[in-house]
Amino acid sequence: MTELNFHGRKTLPARGQPWNELQVAMSDMRGDDPDWRYGPPLNVYYAGEDVLDVARRAYAMFICEDALAPAAFPSLRRMQDDIVAISLSLLGGGDDAVGTMTSGGSESIVLAVRSAHRAFRARHPGVRRPHLLMPSSAHPAYDKAADLMGVDVVRVSIGGDYRASVDVLAQCISSETMMIVASAPSLPFGAIDPVEDIARLAREYEVWLHVDACVGGFLAPHVARFLPGLPRFDLSIPGVRSLSADLHKFGYAAKGASVLLYADAEDQEYQHFEYFDWPKGVYRTDTLSGTRPGGAVAAAWAVLHYLGESGYRALAQRVMHIRDRYIEGIERIPGLHLLGAPHLSVIAFGSDEYDIHLIGDAMQARGWPVSRLSNPAALHLTLTPGHDQSMDAYLSDLERAVHQRERGALRSQSRTVVAY
Repeated sequence: MTELNFHGRKTLPARGQPWNELQVAMSDMRGDDPDWRYGPPLNVYYAGEDVLDVARRAYAMFICEDALAPAAFPSLRRMQDDIVAISLSLLGGGDDAVGTMTSGGSESIVLAVRSAHRAFRARHPGVRRPHLLMPSSAHPAYDKAADLMGVDVVRVSIGGDYRASVDVLAQCISSETMMIVASAPSLPFGAIDPVEDIARLAREYEVWLHVDACVGGFLAPHVARFLPGLPRFDLSIPGVRSLSADLHKFGYAAKGASVLLYADAEDQEYQHFEYFDWPKGVYRTDTLSGTRPGGAVAAAWAVLHYLGESGYRALAQRVMHIRDRYIEGIERIPGLHLLGAPHLSVIAFGSDEYDIHLIGDAMQARGWPVSRLSNPAALHLTLTPGHDQSMDAYLSDLERAVHQRERGALRSQSRTVVAY
């Protein structure tokens, strides 16, 4: 029963409640949440009950341990070292490459920007306001990082293929450019930017290039083994100085787990934070956060070893098969078209005939979680292994929604497109 104080705020219950009552209460609270095991999930990467169970058990084993303290918990240090080593082996790391485990893609990005900023200031102390140079499709986490560090952001238009334009980037680069950003793939459109060409530009102007592979980092290496022609984007490309990839996406680990990788160990030195003038002694962290949940580290380590190369490849094949079937189904519906040519499992589709957001409203009314793009107007899916359970029903409802729009049965609504 809810207990309130005189301000009308919830208070601690006077007496503790048993777990069975709490479990019922929490189950009731999640009653309106989408069932991500069987429907298009938002920000959930579900590889099956067996993988989920491994992550859950591993997380529970280390639920109280702190990854901030490797001396106190050497097991977590060993697991983090293994996770970084596996990530580097998948993503082109050479002999000098190193990395750090973080809590998620945004933290990885902020740390990469901080490293690039400190490196730039060391080389160009006279530049008061350096900037990040990136395509308009790059994630807003870079703007968050720039806001934190007091640097500018220059966002430039992308090409007609929904990828970064090397020519446009070249026109906008200057002596104040401290970092160029490329995505593999971009979250809005699912296209991998031409990283090899951007890397040549970065080398020519001696600018730090960061590749945001938060979505594709643990999917693309496995897809590349059976799908020829996937654009290269990893640390093996000269000029790529750092790369971020999320384990809790297509690594299928528990939230939150990501890695930030560097092609050269010297660049990682710019990432560390140290404070010496403190009564307790030297304070040093590799990440933005202090305390970090040991459970997230353990779950990532366990899932990587549970699935192995064969497991990840099988899941990648499944994901790409699902993607192809969704694309075929969408393109069969008159009036809808795909945006660009997505390289992995992120797709966006729009319409030149209908208000695509009205169609999204109709899908939402049918109980489907809907992700939208505002410019250009489109609907958006990040396809995972769990999407095969609902594919036929989704495509059938999408076709009905389009026919409903043809009959003029949909009405415009006032909406704000919110991205996650």
